[in-house]
Amino acid sequence: MDRDERARRRLTRPTPQNAIVAVLAVAGLCSSFMFTLMVPIQAQLPELLNASREDTAWVITSTLLAAAVMTPIAGRLGDMYGKKRIVLILLGVLVAGSVIAALSTGIIGVIVGRALQGAVTGVIPLGISILRDVLHHQKVDAAIALISATLGVGGAVGLPISALVTEYSDWHVLFWMAGGLGAIVFVLVLLVVPESVLRTAGRFDYVGAAGLAVGLVGVLLAVSRGNEWGWTSTPILVCGIGGTIVLLAWGWYELRAENPLLDLRVAARPAVLLTNLASVAMGFALFSSNVSYPQMLGLPTAVGGFGLSLLAASLVVMPSGIVMMILSPYSGRLSRAFGPKLLLILGALALIVSYGFTLLLSTEVWHILVANIGIGVGIGFGYAAMPMLIMRSVPQSESGASNGLNALFRSIGTSLAAAVVGAVLATFTVPFEGGTVPAPEGFQVSFWLGLGAAALAFTLALVIPSRPSAAERHPSLPEG
Repeated sequence: MDRDERARRRLTRPTPQNAIVAVLAVAGLCSSFMFTLMVPIQAQLPELLNASREDTAWVITSTLLAAAVMTPIAGRLGDMYGKKRIVLILLGVLVAGSVIAALSTGIIGVIVGRALQGAVTGVIPLGISILRDVLHHQKVDAAIALISATLGVGGAVGLPISALVTEYSDWHVLFWMAGGLGAIVFVLVLLVVPESVLRTAGRFDYVGAAGLAVGLVGVLLAVSRGNEWGWTSTPILVCGIGGTIVLLAWGWYELRAENPLLDLRVAARPAVLLTNLASVAMGFALFSSNVSYPQMLGLPTAVGGFGLSLLAASLVVMPSGIVMMILSPYSGRLSRAFGPKLLLILGALALIVSYGFTLLLSTEVWHILVANIGIGVGIGFGYAAMPMLIMRSVPQSESGASNGLNALFRSIGTSLAAAVVGAVLATFTVPFEGGTVPAPEGFQVSFWLGLGAAALAFTLALVIPSRPSAAERHPSLPEG
């Protein structure tokens, strides 16, 4: 064999599957990091951007809305035009948004940049679908568990990094860091991740995409801004009711469209529907702790808190994300041995135990640390199980859109938790230094809410069918 032939064989050698998983995991970490990027400076945004607190809230809200809208749409685009191609586009949008925000001194540029950053959330469900397409079936479950874990790991690990950057550098560096990370991941995906040849035929449903976007923005805007605008105010009622009406009309249209954005008949299958509903509950349970634990850790000791700095509090929260990453290979093995349904049940049980522990013991920092590690176990198992359950119940041509829809349901759960727990903590307050801060009773109510959401997820997990029907596995077969 001559030298040219050996070189040609090296160039055409398939990419190692572990490298594909590693790159997609880094992409997932990059995506989830965007949600904690601004946490360290959120309270200082009015001063930094010379704007009102209500206006600066859009820096956070814009990311949430963009993520919710783009995730299911990106899934469908990936099914139709290539998942790797859409992942690269989303990473390019992240880089562009980061540069816009980094160069901005006013609020408009930062809001636009943050909205573009939010679009990258679609990378995680697309990455999960790529794994199904290109990996050996024996490796898929463990790889999916790892990618799913990045949803929590990126935020938990990214928070102390953001805190360190803002403590010792200018806040614009956060955006340059995000843009640099996005550029590195873009190159890695381009060079390492293969393109799936599987495509869904038909035309893209632009009407369905627009309807879903308008409806979701209305509903999520009402949920996320209800505390600030007032739950019975005209803007909230218009957004909430109007968004609901648009989503109902969108569902009617999708059931009749020739090439729907989302096949709602697939989404209505018992295993898919129950898994998505459990995703809302799991998302709520996760974010209840994300909202309450850091605030409790940072409150002054005089009002029942622990008086920790943001960096110290983030270091207490961080181990939950590390636990998710460590558990991911075990999640895959458990799923292969016993099925993903058991994994979801175990995850919900871990959440129930963690919140129960917090309700009984929350007077020392180590109590919060232990409870939050338990939350990491629960979310690690639960988030790993949900895409596995989805992909066992949908045809491969629907995997991108179906995973995107599941990610959307998780986002709805976290949005509801942010709004509800935020309202609870704003209701139960005590006076402090001329203002008010959350009272211990408010945190107790928040923990009860997290426990209730975990119990709901556990109940839904119990009734999810263990195996899809023959008609679900092979859509061409009739039911019965």
